[in-house]
Amino acid sequence: MNREQVAIVTGSSRGIGRGIALALAENGWRIVINYRNKRTAADQTARDVRSQGGEALVVQADIGDLDSLQGLVDVTLAQWGRIDMLVNNAGIAPRQRLDILQTTPESYDEVMAVNLRGPFFLSQRVAREMIRLLQLGVINAPKIVNIGSISAYTSSTSRGEYCISKAGVGMMTKLWADRLAEYGINVYEIRPGIIATDLTAAVKEKYDRLILEEGLTPIRRWGRPDDIAKAVLAIASDLFPFSTGEVINVDGGFHLHRL
Repeated sequence: MNREQVAIVTGSSRGIGRGIALALAENGWRIVINYRNKRTAADQTARDVRSQGGEALVVQADIGDLDSLQGLVDVTLAQWGRIDMLVNNAGIAPRQRLDILQTTPESYDEVMAVNLRGPFFLSQRVAREMIRLLQLGVINAPKIVNIGSISAYTSSTSRGEYCISKAGVGMMTKLWADRLAEYGINVYEIRPGIIATDLTAAVKEKYDRLILEEGLTPIRRWGRPDDIAKAVLAIASDLFPFSTGEVINVDGGFHLHRL
């Protein structure tokens, strides 16, 4: 267990990001806990990391605001001098679900900024630092992990901008995997299914019925943040050294075509 390794986990004050942060910290990683406006939740995650003997740094940055991304990178390097893994987890759904015949440019732009543009340019900035740190011999086998969604290939016409953003994450993963392989930087996408978080609480009754009664997923239960965290931990543990650009479905089998 290397207790020097540093992971930036965006959107890690709650939900899936929090689960990833805690799992990595439990396994010796130092965690940059990023939040946009939930400082209390971010501080609680940091306390939980420290309670299990880990180290945490809380950094505010809006992933949709490109000007704040460099600060996230700079603060991390100032604190610990390295970045071994970036987990692009932060994401938002539309503020209001609207049929695509009524989708507004403002909603489209906001969702794309946080879910795709921000992660793309944060990956660019972190990748440049990873290349520099590799050349200096500071880090070894760094990684970028993108948290996608089954919405990358599943039509949901009441939130089209979200689906488009997650489809874009799939191509972003391929692009960075291709470009960074020569440096020994592997890139992966974790593709969650229906995960129980505060973001899905509003549709709990609907999906309880679809999952538990109608078998929407072969594995008949909700996903949990720790299901996603285990997949990220496997990547962090170098269990996929000869894979890059890979999509790992963590969706209870939703992606299967069934009759």
